[in-house]
Amino acid sequence: MDRHRFRHSVAILLAVAVTGCARYTPLPLSTAAPLAPSLGALDASTPQAPLTVAQVITLALANNPDLKAARLQRGIAAGQTEQAGLLANPSLSAAFLPLLSGAGTVPAWNLGLAQDIKSILTYKSRQRAARASERQVDASVVWQEWQVAGQARQIATDLIIGARNRQNYLAAYQLLAERSAKLDKALASQTVTLVTVAPDRVALQSARSALDALDQQQLNLRHQLNALLGLSPEVVVPLAAEPDLPPFDPAQVRGEIATLPDRRPDLLALRMGYAASDEQLRQAIQSQFPDLILGGSVASDNAKVINGGPNLQIGLPIFDQGQAAVATARATRAQLHADYDARLSAAIGTIGSLLREYEQLSAQLEVARRDLPNARAAAARAQAAFGASNLDERGYVDLVLNRFTKEQEIMTLELALLDRQIAIQTLVGAGLPTVDLESTTPVDAR
Repeated sequence: MDRHRFRHSVAILLAVAVTGCARYTPLPLSTAAPLAPSLGALDASTPQAPLTVAQVITLALANNPDLKAARLQRGIAAGQTEQAGLLANPSLSAAFLPLLSGAGTVPAWNLGLAQDIKSILTYKSRQRAARASERQVDASVVWQEWQVAGQARQIATDLIIGARNRQNYLAAYQLLAERSAKLDKALASQTVTLVTVAPDRVALQSARSALDALDQQQLNLRHQLNALLGLSPEVVVPLAAEPDLPPFDPAQVRGEIATLPDRRPDLLALRMGYAASDEQLRQAIQSQFPDLILGGSVASDNAKVINGGPNLQIGLPIFDQGQAAVATARATRAQLHADYDARLSAAIGTIGSLLREYEQLSAQLEVARRDLPNARAAAARAQAAFGASNLDERGYVDLVLNRFTKEQEIMTLELALLDRQIAIQTLVGAGLPTVDLESTTPVDAR
């Protein structure tokens, strides 16, 4: 009967253990690059072309390959939080000892149950550390979303401005190409000298190089945008004629710098990492408590004499008293504290520097725009005079090229100004996803 009960108990325990086991399913790696062959193949609904900058950002956040991989880290962090919420399993020991010889009459057996008490002491701290680590992952993913959104905004804007500026570069090149063709005929008929033709050819080559450089940059930007969206390189993403950017007020940005630590995901991630490290220091200190295992056991010998009672096992902290773990945890917390201070200083310093650069470019752009009407008026008068044969072709081309040069200078300043604006808006999170954390209260450093 005793043997039957023992087997029955073991069968029940095995059944309980098996029901909690997970099943394995294979997940083979891709054999081909999972790039979308068209805009319509992207995840989420593809808006009607041409795309605005805001629509490009939406597609990037939904389809960027690196973001898809980063978001899976949330599942890992959630699993670690769940694991931290579980107490250590009790330990069950059992033995069945058949009678081999001697005066006994029945087989002997014993059964014991024990629990690690030390793991209970660090339970709450482990939970808090795991929750802080999970929030750190959430904030890190949102920060990566900011980076992707900022890149999408920057690249789409540069492409739009570049397509608009190309008309100016092309017009300048065509004007010089027409004059070069006429000079070639004049040179062939020996009505002009090579010395007269040389400056025009240098100017034509410079205009051609500038146009080629712009086309190369545009193609490179399109490839960057496709990679950001998870598209094949040959796909052409149609874009709107003008960039739609969030409203930008430098004075408002300066006023919001003080609240930056409560909003920027990378700073929040560092704060959560510091909170987790602080809890790990608490665990290291609590772990200096000696190992303690409590339990009970019952046993029956070969003469059916049954004994039972509590068991106690305690570790003797003679050699390892946990001092190394405490020192490591304390140093780690100090490093994270310094990392946070460094990142906060860099964040505020970078935004302040970009605002100063924005102000400088704005002043330079204002001066260039003030000079543009005179350049355009001079080009218009030159064209009228050239049409009336009151100005030679060389003078006409020089005045028209001066207008093109001034317009290209303004375009360059406008693009630089937009680049600074987009960089600032990315760093402060204008129009970007926000971090939703249960608690972002920093832990005081001690």
